[in-house]
Amino acid sequence: MALTPERVPVIVGVGQVNDRPDNPEQGLDSGGLMIAALRAADADAGGGWLAEADSLALVSQLSWPQLNPLTDLVAAAIGARPAHLFQTALPNGDSPILLLSQAANRIGSGEAKVCAVAGGEALRTAAQLARARAAAAGSERQPDALRDAAHRRRAGYRQSYGLTVPVDVYPLYENAARAAWGQTLAEAQAESGAIWQRFSEVAAANPSAWIRSAASAHDIVTPSTDNRPIAFPYTKLQVANASVNQGAAFLVTSLAEARRRGVAEDRLVYVGASAAAHESEDFLARDRFDASPSMAVSLTRALELNGIGIDQIDHAELYSCFPCVPKMARRVIGWPVERPATVFGGLTFGGGPIGNYMSHAVACMVEKLRAQPGTGLLFANGGYATHNHTVVLTSRHNPKVTFPQHYDFQDEADAARGAVPALDEDYCGPAEIETYTVHYDRQGEPRLGTVVARTPAGQRTLAAVLPQDGAMIAFLTDGRAEPVGSAGEIVAGAGDLREWRRA
Repeated sequence: MALTPERVPVIVGVGQVNDRPDNPEQGLDSGGLMIAALRAADADAGGGWLAEADSLALVSQLSWPQLNPLTDLVAAAIGARPAHLFQTALPNGDSPILLLSQAANRIGSGEAKVCAVAGGEALRTAAQLARARAAAAGSERQPDALRDAAHRRRAGYRQSYGLTVPVDVYPLYENAARAAWGQTLAEAQAESGAIWQRFSEVAAANPSAWIRSAASAHDIVTPSTDNRPIAFPYTKLQVANASVNQGAAFLVTSLAEARRRGVAEDRLVYVGASAAAHESEDFLARDRFDASPSMAVSLTRALELNGIGIDQIDHAELYSCFPCVPKMARRVIGWPVERPATVFGGLTFGGGPIGNYMSHAVACMVEKLRAQPGTGLLFANGGYATHNHTVVLTSRHNPKVTFPQHYDFQDEADAARGAVPALDEDYCGPAEIETYTVHYDRQGEPRLGTVVARTPAGQRTLAAVLPQDGAMIAFLTDGRAEPVGSAGEIVAGAGDLREWRRA
């Protein structure tokens, strides 16, 4: 059934903010960035929208945890008294697209007239202030907001083997996928470099990006003084850049309301159908590390629901916290490596404001579709390759899409998932490498290797490679042979750690 204009959700305003104070004491906090971005979105829409917002949804932030939740503060600052106030529980990368889909449903059901969505992270300023406080207190420990976040302070089996934050975990997918795709290390890094070079070129031309200088594929994947290794095979220029102060926001309303307020038709961007599905929150309780069933369901279902194929996608944003994500996503939908997979610049160059990156991607996609009408695909990923949400935006109304819509396809993803191996935390004996990574210190020296292994009975277990085992570190990282699938033995090591020995 065709929707009336009162039930057709459109984006009418977008706003982005980069805050680069010389003095961190003068920088905006996360709430200030959200407020500034919302005001910019309001101005972009012609003004006068914020006070009438009856829905305000925020992406949670971690750089200023003492401010959470920010809903009341932000609502008061923009002069709104929305009936619906919401902040996500965690700053996951899929949060902005989830909030966009929810806003579209509120418009489509008649529950709301104006929905505002915003997020912001001032991690650069927060880190500068934390380092200054630590120095004043005589502490030699470097504060790390990502590792120190409340939801990551737990110590346990995974953490003892070096798996704490996303940069520790995503390389498990990178290395497993490389082996499954039959690539050599050099070929896999060349693909990552080609994708990231195009990201840097998009960012260089984007005034809203944080790093506006293009980088070559070679420089991106090659360790150097300015591009230290982080977690094998990723260098600094291959990982999300969280040291930013960025905010972004967008306003969703109905087509009828936009027309009543005189918004020009060529500035309206229509919200299409979306699809979400997720992996287990426990990254060791996944069926595999060379693909993601929930990612595949999210992407393919979104295309199907909008009645389009990849040939009809004019612009795309494939989430890019780490190379394995867009590399897996592009294989699902057939996106060529030659085509840019971003409109913002990627999380390295555009900026990686924790869970709010996709708000910037939404804003840039709206601007792109206004300038070059067509169809845009936005794919978001969050957690530890956990959360997936895909949506399509268009410069013209798609009559195949109706609202409110069902976007949860978890049952389908669960049905597509293979058996999850049992976890044996105490195993010693022969095993085979399922995937692995090596973690590096700030001087670029190995500090620990992590092996995810399978026992002869098919169970999954972890083993450590100590930094002094130079031969094993070299085997894992020099690319001369493929470590995934190789045999070895797990032996009792120092303390509670079990160590990997090559067969």
